[in-house]
Amino acid sequence: MFFLVALAAVVASGVVVIGVLATRTNLPKVEPRPGTPPLAFDFGLRTDPEARALEHAETLYNNRNRKQAAAIFGRFHSVEAEIGAAFAAWPADTVRRLQTLAAEHPKSSLVALHVGLALYWSRRDPEAQTAWRAAEKLQPDSPYAVRAGDFLHPRLFTGLPNFVPSFEAPRRIGALPPPQQVAALERAARTGGAHAKILYGVALQRLGHPVSAEREFTAAANTSPNDPEARVAAAVGLFDKDNPAKAFSRLGPLVRVFPNAQTVRFHLGLMLIWIAQVRQARQELEKARAEGPGTPLGKQASQLLKALGTR
Repeated sequence: MFFLVALAAVVASGVVVIGVLATRTNLPKVEPRPGTPPLAFDFGLRTDPEARALEHAETLYNNRNRKQAAAIFGRFHSVEAEIGAAFAAWPADTVRRLQTLAAEHPKSSLVALHVGLALYWSRRDPEAQTAWRAAEKLQPDSPYAVRAGDFLHPRLFTGLPNFVPSFEAPRRIGALPPPQQVAALERAARTGGAHAKILYGVALQRLGHPVSAEREFTAAANTSPNDPEARVAAAVGLFDKDNPAKAFSRLGPLVRVFPNAQTVRFHLGLMLIWIAQVRQARQELEKARAEGPGTPLGKQASQLLKALGTR
């Protein structure tokens, strides 16, 4: 489930509008890092021809077939295609082209994230940190902000911990194709109770929209304050790599509020994994499993414990 980001970066403080990076001139010439910076596109639920073509080009590029990728990127004029074309030309003029894009799209986390990658591979690490900070702040409810957080916190697991409900979506929804499934979950959340809101929030998390997901979880908790699932989901939705304590301070006290709720211990263990507190994570997951080894969460806890290995 978990993969460490292989970027040894140090977190820089502050946020600077990404277009400012274009003003840097007369930088000393240094050899770029080996290989090429990765592309990190996320088309979500898009299935249109351009999205499929650009996904294929991204795969070609990341598999070192840059010439073939460049030919596909050159057929389109979207921001993703322009980023892809600039990366496919690496290192010739890549950073300058991306900085021009950043000036044209100053509110785009997609652009800021890739500016950071190009700068990092150019060994301009402090500027890369600034770009990733901008990507986090410009569009925080986007998968690109989440990805930027991965590069800013390489010692933590990638992505964000998703809430794991102990219940499933109705079969009529689960049988739908993904786009229709999310639309159905959204409709159910508007008129339904806490569980409907939780299921839609989980879908939003998986699509890389943590702010919207947290909003749904909070609404669920407000609707059913005595439901441990809703309260735990609201706590997990607050997880932020810059400030994990915010989520833990909300989740920890629920151990006393809901002493027999398996979801509390399970998600404490899950979040502890995310911040690399493996020993404590094992303890919480073992307690969660003991509360019901045959339940869906009990089985998930067993899988996580197996993945963590022995002490």
